[in-house]
Amino acid sequence: MATNFLVILTDDQGPWAAGCYGNSEIQTPNLDRLAASGMRLENFFCATPVCSPSRATLLTGRLPSQHGIHDWIKQGNVGPDSIRYLEGEVALTDVLARSGYVCGLSGKWHLGDSQVPQHGFTDWYVHQKGGGDYNQPPMVREGRCVGENGYVTKLITDEALKFLRSYACRKVPFYLGVHYTAPHSPWTGHPEEIVHLYDRCQFKSCPQEPRHPWAIELTDLCLGNREMLQGYFAAVTAMDIEVGRILEALQELGLRETTLVAFLSDNGFSCGHHGFWGKGNGTVPWNMYENSIRVPALFSQPGTIPARHLSSELVSAYDFFPTLLDWAGLPLPKNRTLPGKSFRSLLLGRQEKGRDEVVIYDEYGPVRMIRTKEWKYVHRHPWGPPELYHLADDPDERKNLSGDSRFSQVEKELKEKLRDWFNQYVVAKYDGYRYQPVEQGQTGRMSGDS
Repeated sequence: MATNFLVILTDDQGPWAAGCYGNSEIQTPNLDRLAASGMRLENFFCATPVCSPSRATLLTGRLPSQHGIHDWIKQGNVGPDSIRYLEGEVALTDVLARSGYVCGLSGKWHLGDSQVPQHGFTDWYVHQKGGGDYNQPPMVREGRCVGENGYVTKLITDEALKFLRSYACRKVPFYLGVHYTAPHSPWTGHPEEIVHLYDRCQFKSCPQEPRHPWAIELTDLCLGNREMLQGYFAAVTAMDIEVGRILEALQELGLRETTLVAFLSDNGFSCGHHGFWGKGNGTVPWNMYENSIRVPALFSQPGTIPARHLSSELVSAYDFFPTLLDWAGLPLPKNRTLPGKSFRSLLLGRQEKGRDEVVIYDEYGPVRMIRTKEWKYVHRHPWGPPELYHLADDPDERKNLSGDSRFSQVEKELKEKLRDWFNQYVVAKYDGYRYQPVEQGQTGRMSGDS
């Protein structure tokens, strides 16, 4: 019997923002239960610390400098000027759909032309843009832009449950993406009873550090603001409640053991850590701090993935595409240059040769990063400043060693390795080094003339 796939994707969830990741302040009993039933990855990295390019990489297995999305999509979401930013790419759902899977999406798309199902999806209930107020959200239903009544996190779950029940009746393998907008801003408008759960929380897990010199205006609004902290935590807990509803439905429908459940976030987030609120674009220049690039990652399929399993191996979002196809027993698409590789053996609890040599690469426009288990080097093209951190001794990235003569050879080797790796995969017209934004958000597809 073919494996079903249920991919739950959150928006702006820091790697620290779940009980199963060691946070005793935040209430996430259902994520904790999911983690206990399978594997928790401590070091899963998004490909880009901002939403749209990160989501594109999860779906295609390719880097921003291959698929051309380098920032969150500002224009081309709905209406006559809609842009299909992934036109010409082969998505995971394209391959699954051609192999007999039915593919559904409920929640955030944010990759352009939200009114039209794309890349193998047939069931399609998505946010018109990608985020906004949590109540009365603008959604797309059956190709029509509609204003919904209710709390968006619950609405996304309600539709996902309809899809699940439909798929269960049809007896066909399915891929269902449940893409919450939580816990992205605004951190207001959440159920009051959930917000009040944190009335006495001390928020020690979110130290409000002195303002980072590169911090953007969001930090000025949020740093030290208790209401924003309660709102962020409430958004996570409200989402966790909905995850519980989905897990219960899987069990009731007899789908739990035949469905691989993956829980991820598109990028990380800092709520005062390092003195700023935000992700990669929470500072100018953009940052590659651990809280921006690491995300929670849980994988569960009872009877297949060992329970209560923990992995500290380095894994990237660009590994997700080949892993799910490997799980489904399907070959990779031909004539596609893919930087990742399957971590199926890791999920099965098997020792995998060569994982000690795994190196993670990230990019956000003209900012690129290489990370090993011991070191991180950040390169900003063309002017810098570069950063070098010895993570083994400095896991919180407090001391930038770039330019220190004692570590010049390490920095040189990492810089060369970073350059060589990207040269292997970059598509010239989509090269992130050519993406020099003059405003926040991407407004069109890159071309050779960009």
